[in-house]
Amino acid sequence: MAEIQNVAVIGAGTMGSGIAHVFARSGFSVTLCDVEQRFLDRAIDSIRKNLGREASKGKLAEADVQSALDRITTTVDIESLASMELAVEAAPERFELKAQVFAALDRILPPSAILATNTSSISITKMAALTKRPAQVIGMHFFNPVPVMALVEVVRGMATSDSTFATVYEAAVLLGKTPVEVNDAPGFVSNRVLMPLINEAAFAVMEGVATPEAVDQVFKLGMAHPMGPLTLADFIGIDVCVDILRVLQEGFGDPKYRPCPLLVRMVDAGWLGRKSGRGFYTY
Repeated sequence: MAEIQNVAVIGAGTMGSGIAHVFARSGFSVTLCDVEQRFLDRAIDSIRKNLGREASKGKLAEADVQSALDRITTTVDIESLASMELAVEAAPERFELKAQVFAALDRILPPSAILATNTSSISITKMAALTKRPAQVIGMHFFNPVPVMALVEVVRGMATSDSTFATVYEAAVLLGKTPVEVNDAPGFVSNRVLMPLINEAAFAVMEGVATPEAVDQVFKLGMAHPMGPLTLADFIGIDVCVDILRVLQEGFGDPKYRPCPLLVRMVDAGWLGRKSGRGFYTY
């Protein structure tokens, strides 16, 4: 099993900055890469705040905040990642974009390095086939907010080797996460089960069965969910939900995954949930 010390995280958005945070907090050297310095600066600000919050809650020593930040380097030059043992791609959930990043990483990284993707629904097998190292390609699906959520879905593609799986599983444990082994299929386990729930909840609202508040209350009080499916959809991003439903629909060829027209209209209107200030609720 390979020893991982130097980790690249590609994409400095919500997920990428969270992934960089947990690796740095756990003692790994992290290089965070994105196309523009302003995205990187924003990510470092966010990581600094979140580490500070952990320290104020007593989950982290004050001294560890600065040492974690010191372990993160930022770069806009993907070519500078040539010495990394593990790269975690956290680009937006679009196959063409992820494929582009993977092709560059495959060319730049040493032959022994592992390529992981934080995709929430795209085929690991398909991503692996774009590279010269399919045995070293794996899914490492973190959940938002990354520093708080315990789960990592570790997703094996058809070609993923046992040693790649063992290395990434062990890395997830070192991050203080609970890794769960999943085989490659559209949406893995999490989104294959969650997205039809969110979709049906949206149909219930569209058809006038109940208001978003009522739907969410049923799940909070009746099923003991910490938040209802429509609050969760706003948190994930309505656009991301629609993208994943389309991956499921295409991947399984089954019309039951067709995105609810209300969700599609909300995306068209720019009502993407929390990040845009309006979704099923106003923020």
